Amino acid sequence: MLNTPSAYRGVVTAPHHLAAQSGLLVLREGGNAIEAMLAAAATIAVVYPHMNSIGGDGFWLVGVPGAPPVAIDACGGAADAATPSLYRGMSAIPPRGPLAANTVAGTVSGWGEAERLSHDLGGHLPLERLLEDAIHYAERGVPVTAGQHRLTVAKHAEMGQSPGFGELFMPGGAAPPPGAAHTNSALAETLREIARFGPDSFYRGPLAERIAADLARVGAPVSADDLARHQAARCVPLEVTTGVGRLYNTRPPTQGVSSLQILALFDRLKHGGAPVEPESFGFVHALVEATKQAFITRNREVTDPAYMRREPEALLTDEELAAMAARIDLQRARPWPHAGQPGDTIWMGAVDRDGIAVSFIQSIYWEFGSGVVLEETGIQWQNRGSSFALDAGAPNALAPGRKPFHTLNPAMARLHDGRTITYGTMGGEGQPQTQAAIFSRYAMSGQDLQAAITAPRWLLGRTWGDESTNLKVESRLEPDTVEALRNAGHDIEVVGPFSDMMGHAGAVVQHANGLIEGATDPRSDGVVAAF
Repeated sequence: MLNTPSAYRGVVTAPHHLAAQSGLLVLREGGNAIEAMLAAAATIAVVYPHMNSIGGDGFWLVGVPGAPPVAIDACGGAADAATPSLYRGMSAIPPRGPLAANTVAGTVSGWGEAERLSHDLGGHLPLERLLEDAIHYAERGVPVTAGQHRLTVAKHAEMGQSPGFGELFMPGGAAPPPGAAHTNSALAETLREIARFGPDSFYRGPLAERIAADLARVGAPVSADDLARHQAARCVPLEVTTGVGRLYNTRPPTQGVSSLQILALFDRLKHGGAPVEPESFGFVHALVEATKQAFITRNREVTDPAYMRREPEALLTDEELAAMAARIDLQRARPWPHAGQPGDTIWMGAVDRDGIAVSFIQSIYWEFGSGVVLEETGIQWQNRGSSFALDAGAPNALAPGRKPFHTLNPAMARLHDGRTITYGTMGGEGQPQTQAAIFSRYAMSGQDLQAAITAPRWLLGRTWGDESTNLKVESRLEPDTVEALRNAGHDIEVVGPFSDMMGHAGAVVQHANGLIEGATDPRSDGVVAAF
C-alpha cells in the first residue's frame, strides 16, 4: 500500500516523474498552478513521446477559489482538404500515416489561452522559463522508459511508411532499450521558437509556415490556412450535483458528459440500494451498468457541439438521469457490447498554495499518434481525425473544420465539506470509468486517495488497440466479486494485476484547511511532487 503524499505549498502529479518535477520547480519559484502545468505539459510532450506530443489536442479545467471553474478547449478541427473524397476507395480513414494526420493540432493554442488566464491571475513567469526543461530534455536526451520500448516493439510494424517514425523511434532499425537516451533536436528548436515568440507562432508566422511545409512534404492534408484559422476557446464546463458535492467536466466534443452521468447515476443508485463498499459486487456492477447507460447516450449524441441535436446540459437533467437510472438492474448485467473508442493520453493535475487547481489532459489519440514525425520541426502528429466516419450520416462524420469526438475529459469537483479535487486518467473508453472508480472510492466511500488509485480496476470496452468489448478486471479484484459479476451475466476477462489498459490515473485534493494531497498511478512512470 502506497502512502498519500501531502504538503501545504503545492502539489503536482504526472504520469512521468520528470514532468511532475518540472511543475514543482515552477511552484518553488513562485509560479502558480497554471504556470506549473504549462511547464509539465511541455516536458511530458518530450519525455513521454509514445503517449504525447505538441502535435496533439488538449483540454483544461482551472478552478480559482470563489469563482466558477473555467474550461479551455484546445481541440483542432479537420483540414479543409479532409473530405470523404480524399479517402475515395477506402472503407475507413487509415489509423496511421499521413492521411491519419488530418486535423489541426490544438494543444499549443491551449497553452496560449492558459498563459493568458494565468496572467489574469497574477502569473508572471515567462514562457522561456516554463519551457526550459522540455527544451533541455529534447536536446540533451531523456531515458527511454520500459513502456516506450515495449510499445515501440509492439507497434512499429503497423506504422508502415509513416514518415519520420523509424528515424526518431528506431534509430539503426531497432527500438532503443530502456535507459537509452532519446533525443529530438528538431523539436527542441521548435519549442525554443514557441518560447520566444509565443504559442500563437505554432499557427501563424514563420514557424507555422515550416510546420505546414513539413505536413505538405509528407502528404498530410493540414495546410497553413487550416493552422491560421485555429483558435483555442475558454468555455463554461458542464456540471452536476451529487450528494457529496458539485462535479465538473469538459463539454463536447469530449466525453466529459459521460463521466458526469456515470457518477450522477451511481449517486442515485447507491441511494436506491447499491452498496458503497469498494470492490464489492454491488459497487462494481452499479458503476459498470451506469457506464453502459452513459456510453449508449454518448455514442448517440456526443460529437462536435456544432452538430449535436441536443444541448449537452439536457443530458444531465434530473429527468434524463432518472430515466437512465430506471433502466439499470442492480442484479443483472445489460447485454453488451456497444461500439467503443480507443485512445491514448496523459492526465496531469496541480494545486498551488493559493488554491488555484488545474486538471489537464493532452493527447495524440493512439500510442504514437499517426506515427508521422515532421522532419524539420520534430513534431509527432496526432491521428485523432481517424475517428471520423466516412459515412455522411454517422454521428461523427468527416467534414472540413469539424472537431472530432474526444475521449479526453479532465475532471474536477468541489465537495460540500470544502475539498477541491482534480482528477483524471489516460485510457480511451476507460477514462470516465476510471474517473468514476476513483471519485466514488475516495469521495463517496471514504477511501484514502492513493489507495483509491492503486486499487484494482476494471474496463468495459476497448482501449490500447484491443478490439474486444467485454468487461476486463484486474486479477487483484476479489475472486468472490469476479464470480458474482460472472453470475450476473457480465462477460469477464481477467487481466494482469496492474494493467496499462486500466489507464494512468492521478489526483490532487486541497482540503479546507489548506492541506494538499496528491496521488499517482503505480501503473505509470509517474510521481507526486510536493513541497
